[in-house]
Amino acid sequence: MTPNTDTRLASIKAHLEPKKQTSTVNKSQPLKPTESLAEERANPSFPIRELTYYLDGGEEETKLTEKFMFQLERDPLWRMDDHYNLTLPEVRERTLLKLRNVLPYLANESKESFHKRMILMGLVDPAFYTRLGVHTGLFFSTIQGQATPAQYEYWVKRGALALNGVTGCFAMTELGHGSNVAGLETTATFDEATDEFIVHTPTVTATKWWIGGAAHTATHTTAFAQLIVKGKNYGVKPFVVPLRDPKTFNLLPGINIGDIGKKMGRDGIDNGWIQFTHVRIPRQNMLMKYAQVTRTGKVIQPPLAQLAYGALIGGRVSMVRDSANYAKKALTIALRYAAVRRQFSSNPKQPETKILDYVIHQNRLLPLLAEAVAVNFTSSEVQKLYNQLMDQLENARPGQDLSETIELLKETHATTAGLKAFCTWNCLSAIEQCRQACGGHGYSGYTGLASMYSDFAIQCTWEGDNTILTLQTGRSLITAYLDIKRGKNVSKGFSYLKNAGQLSALKCPGDDVASIANLDTISEAWSVVAANAVKISADIYEAAKAKGISKDAALESCAVERLHAARMHSYGYIFNRFADAVRQAPESIRTVLTNLCLLYGLHSIKQNAGEFLSCEYFTASQLSVIREQVNHLCSVIRKDAIPLVDSFNYTDYIINSPLGRYDGNIYEAYFNLVKANNPQQPVPYFESVIRPILSANYKQTEIPDLEIDQ
Repeated sequence: MTPNTDTRLASIKAHLEPKKQTSTVNKSQPLKPTESLAEERANPSFPIRELTYYLDGGEEETKLTEKFMFQLERDPLWRMDDHYNLTLPEVRERTLLKLRNVLPYLANESKESFHKRMILMGLVDPAFYTRLGVHTGLFFSTIQGQATPAQYEYWVKRGALALNGVTGCFAMTELGHGSNVAGLETTATFDEATDEFIVHTPTVTATKWWIGGAAHTATHTTAFAQLIVKGKNYGVKPFVVPLRDPKTFNLLPGINIGDIGKKMGRDGIDNGWIQFTHVRIPRQNMLMKYAQVTRTGKVIQPPLAQLAYGALIGGRVSMVRDSANYAKKALTIALRYAAVRRQFSSNPKQPETKILDYVIHQNRLLPLLAEAVAVNFTSSEVQKLYNQLMDQLENARPGQDLSETIELLKETHATTAGLKAFCTWNCLSAIEQCRQACGGHGYSGYTGLASMYSDFAIQCTWEGDNTILTLQTGRSLITAYLDIKRGKNVSKGFSYLKNAGQLSALKCPGDDVASIANLDTISEAWSVVAANAVKISADIYEAAKAKGISKDAALESCAVERLHAARMHSYGYIFNRFADAVRQAPESIRTVLTNLCLLYGLHSIKQNAGEFLSCEYFTASQLSVIREQVNHLCSVIRKDAIPLVDSFNYTDYIINSPLGRYDGNIYEAYFNLVKANNPQQPVPYFESVIRPILSANYKQTEIPDLEIDQ
């Protein structure tokens, strides 16, 4: 054996047989997994509970969350330790059983309380969250946001809120059209003689596709179709279309529905396809809060077509929040595992080293921890912006001046579009990094991260493809930049562009750590980089326009640049929301939050170093200081890594991974879970496959040598 082999074997022996090593092992280094994690919690630098309250938005919010967690954990329908081997029908049946049992809460709880309950349910069972969310967050929210008061009252009385006689789905996406909503092919043609709309699927590509809940359960849908009146197309509008008879559950005339089948994740939801064949619905089934069709066929269009889609922004807002929550869950698993898992030792008389003590592992996970906290605070601010928009939309009345609401809608759309893309992309990457950081165990379906990745991946696609949404944000940035040049006002989120000219001349104020690694410098640095990226894309756009090409063609000419501009803008936006939260934090937790905020800002700069060199805000030597400071901050935050994930306040039930157990008893829990879900049984294909292989008598034949031409 080589010396390295001897060392490795000695380390393994010390790890597996600690009681036999009492004479040589340093007892100050705990070997038991539970002791390893207890050691991490011995001396936190901050009060964990206070940080929990701050992340949750207050003590009452935390207590409400804890109440809901315990309710879920004690509900037999919500057991999760046996779901690994369920069949597709069993998964869907259990999902619907959960849905049935949660309806009393939907009917009786406040909107805010039920919303918090749904967030937790989503962390436990994303498929259930989607299944109920399709009805409440898409079908019913479309009615709520786009129906007239009379229409809204009608559908509420029909049971559309609490699934009492009405189970809804949301039919926007088509087989041939997703992000391009304006290009949908389904038609709704007004028949003035009967005062009805005729909803029709004219082509295969017009088939409604990926419609959650359609395959097995929906009685109604909000279908988006081209409004045709007197031969003229007025664009895409929403219509409530019955699909099944609620009493017999038979498909109604002209309705064809099928099951899409196996997906990458979220198997609990029955995604389906829908085709309409000259389906007649009353004129009143067109949702007419903004666009109206009168009995005589007169069409009244809203002042801005996007007003009709204001309610749909809520899905993007929720995905920013989901990105924070799923990242926090994944990091709880990966960091607790990293504080227990030991690998290698330079001294056979000492225990192996915790993988969290390796610098490379700290650099791998701790910036992701900082990012999760940053997105947590960002989601709270975006939710406030959205709530303000919805208050204005819901209180809008015919004939009212909506100019202020329209500006707020534009800002909210641009902000949430970019953040939805940025945050879901980064969260998916974080989940995968956490999975890889758990080594081979991360690949196991029983440790939670593989299924989390599969379930979360759809967030990068639905409710707007991420690339398309990012381009939309880039378009809004160009518009804001050009509006400023014309002397117009812009929304608060784009206000830094007013100083684009002055920003280009700014430089980092010094070469020392104090001058570089502070919140104000980092904020200014991101403003410089983002403004420069927006200016470059706007200059390309203007140059293209000057050649006489169309606006759309000019925007396409700078597509790469505006995608990049939107990304830089999102970095700055998230950092500034984090910095705002730090400044407002209680003194007791401000230091740890400051370190996290600095790590997020500096690590993001390190990832995009070329942008800062290009703008000449940082020099190469200053970027070296930043790299050193990232390592330093990782070493500082490493001491609080476990208290920080403890502050996320997820119970073992919510975490649902033996690797992320609070007590650190990961190996025993993992082994018992695998053993319970895979009891020893006779191999079902032994006689048909294995025995013939074992008993086969393959005669060895002589294989002639190949003749190779010289």
